[in-house]
Amino acid sequence: MLKLVVPKGSLERATFDLFEAADLKIWRESERAYRASVDDPRVLSVAVLRPQEIPTYVEDGFFDIGVTGEDWVAETGADVVKVTALEYSKQTDRPVKVVLAVPRDSGITEPQQIKPDSRISTELPNLTKAYFEKLGIPVRIFLSYGATEAKVPEIVDAIVDLTETGSTLRRNGMEIVDVLLESRTQLIANRSAYEDPAKRTAIEELTLLLTGAIAARGKVLVKLNVDKEHLAAVIAELPAMRAPTVSELAETNYFAVETIVSKATVNTLIPRLKALGAEDIIEIPVTKIVP
Repeated sequence: MLKLVVPKGSLERATFDLFEAADLKIWRESERAYRASVDDPRVLSVAVLRPQEIPTYVEDGFFDIGVTGEDWVAETGADVVKVTALEYSKQTDRPVKVVLAVPRDSGITEPQQIKPDSRISTELPNLTKAYFEKLGIPVRIFLSYGATEAKVPEIVDAIVDLTETGSTLRRNGMEIVDVLLESRTQLIANRSAYEDPAKRTAIEELTLLLTGAIAARGKVLVKLNVDKEHLAAVIAELPAMRAPTVSELAETNYFAVETIVSKATVNTLIPRLKALGAEDIIEIPVTKIVP
């Protein structure tokens, strides 16, 4: 049904983990293999390619859906459907930022201070060119193949680079003076595939599984029993997506209570619940949350 392409490189492991959590485990012969499969009737084939290439290949119909960065969709100018943002990355769930950075001792504090004919190193030449054209500053753009910050100041005057926290730039004596784009990982689709009713249904079902797996990250299900006397106090202590589920037990004046909570709070929540009269407390991992 669907031809899928997923990113190789920094997002590779996180993407494979996400698909496995969504019960769409990607199988391949080795970590270097570029072809893979998913044991699901909705997925016909899987390819593993550099994220820079994915938007264009999806636009041209080589693949029906793909996972890539929003920055690469913008850089290539690919005409694709952005189905949904997938809020995950190799380290955090924060968006990656495309930034303009200059040497700390340059005296530059805003982009308008960049001098004409300055040399700019970047892996995103099209985005960079459009950015400086909008500013009205003619610059010389040099394509970078990695370690962009290492080229300052001997080779270039400033860089346009990707960063999550900015820490690597700061360690290398750079300061961010502007943000060109905030980029999240995107599930994208070929427009013709998205307009096909059968493929559209398959895409929406896979999206439901992927976003459900992301929503469940860091969450657990807490179940407990409590008597009527302590029920109100226990419920008041429990966070919940809407409200805790409460069911009356066969034993008179006893209730079963369950709710989804953050895994990070369980270490302090369970002792408090116990002190308030909760019994038989169970913590259960959650793999998907589908609203």
